[in-house]
Amino acid sequence: METETLAMAQEIDFSLLALFARATFTVKIVMILLIAASFWAWAIIIQKLVTYRAARTEADRFDEAFWSGEPLDELFDKLGAEPAGASEKIFAAGMAEWRRSHRRDGGMIAGVSARVDRSMDVAIAREAESLNGGLAFLATVGSTAPFIGLFGTVWGIKHAFEQIALQQNTNLAVVAPGIAEALLATALGLLAAIPAVVFYNKLTADSDRIVGNYESFADEFSTILSRQLDA
Repeated sequence: METETLAMAQEIDFSLLALFARATFTVKIVMILLIAASFWAWAIIIQKLVTYRAARTEADRFDEAFWSGEPLDELFDKLGAEPAGASEKIFAAGMAEWRRSHRRDGGMIAGVSARVDRSMDVAIAREAESLNGGLAFLATVGSTAPFIGLFGTVWGIKHAFEQIALQQNTNLAVVAPGIAEALLATALGLLAAIPAVVFYNKLTADSDRIVGNYESFADEFSTILSRQLDA
């Protein structure tokens, strides 16, 4: 009897495609959702890694130009009113408000320092929103994917027990396929969740670091303008 059972179990295809094909409709929907979420999460991860690397490179390049000793007015004229880089946009927002605050007689409109700070804060907030875009999805996948996979597993095991009851047979050849299909859903849930959580933490820290550098530059730039204003 045991020999016949083992022979039947060996004939069963336990490949991923076969397990997916034998799964119930509900479990298939769960697997498809988890696979789609995993692909989408990896797309966001790769896009953010490229974006953050480009942002750091642009910030380093702009810092070199800013501290090169070139007059700020000339640097602003060179960049234009709508530059491409994030650091350049923050600088342009401050310089644009600085120039708008000059009166025709050469004096300055009162409250220029506060307006320059607010202009740069708005520019920083826009860049921070752009940097953090998509991270909420990674957090959602990381927190929900294991439970979605667990739901698929519970549903698959329920179906396996129903088959056992219908066939009135608890042989390995009857039990194993249903259990394997059910556990595949949990595996897919973990496969989607683990990278999402790891990279969410990393990308969030990278984003905070980049935004912190923007804020530090804005403070330094504001100090330079305040010094010129007092002079």
